[in-house]
Amino acid sequence: MAIGPDRTYSRRDTFLFITCAGLSVLALFAPAWGDRIGLTIRESILRPLVWMQERSEESKSSRSVLLRISAERDSAAYDSQFLPALRAENQRLRELLSLGRRLTPPFVAAEVLHQSVPTDGRTLLLSVGSSSGIAQFDPVISPEGLIGVIRNVERNRSIAMTWAHPEFRASAFTANGSVFGIIARSTQVSGSEMLLQLRGVAYRDTIVPGTDIVTSGLGGVYPPGIPVGKVLGLAAEETGWERAYLVRPAANPERVTHVLILHAPGKVNEASAFSSDSTP
Repeated sequence: MAIGPDRTYSRRDTFLFITCAGLSVLALFAPAWGDRIGLTIRESILRPLVWMQERSEESKSSRSVLLRISAERDSAAYDSQFLPALRAENQRLRELLSLGRRLTPPFVAAEVLHQSVPTDGRTLLLSVGSSSGIAQFDPVISPEGLIGVIRNVERNRSIAMTWAHPEFRASAFTANGSVFGIIARSTQVSGSEMLLQLRGVAYRDTIVPGTDIVTSGLGGVYPPGIPVGKVLGLAAEETGWERAYLVRPAANPERVTHVLILHAPGKVNEASAFSSDSTP
């Protein structure tokens, strides 16, 4: 049996062992040499592995930066979706504040809390009640004009009946005060838009389309001069008796988010408060 190759391997292993042991002792007693040897090995044999490790760390850092930037972008995109709504609400609140400074009677600002159906503006649930001095039959307005009247009052909230309610009625006349009538919801619609109707106009009186209709102040509920809408045209007439005119409302109860509730409105004409050239 040949034993030459085994002895050769044995001698080689012994030589490698002695060499490694000698290098270990040398590194132990000569740290500077050991560092130099380690640096040499790192810059030669282990260089590809070191390069891969550095690229791996850079990849982790790049991925974390990408995830952070993506999260910031998503947050910015999400916030930008609400920016137009916030601007519109801010503009509306400014208009309410401006209107409040021009009004004569005292008022309370209220937020619309709930509507039974998004497209149903017959009644509005408001955020103020008797604890804020709200009483039944207080007028409810917006910067555009008449919204309705308080119907039911609780301690911290109230319900307003808007002009879209079938039972709503208000005394109104043309802006110049020449033609009187009773404003109520119309059964006719223009597309999806609800309309009003000026009823009880004397047969001898004629109103041209585009005429502004405002509250008259008769009855003591609404102060005179609150915008109601603009006349669209003749709706119906009873020969020799009366005419009825279609009116496009100035304010839409379905879209309001904040309103003003008037206390003791009195008889002072509020037309100047709603005038387009009024200044705060």
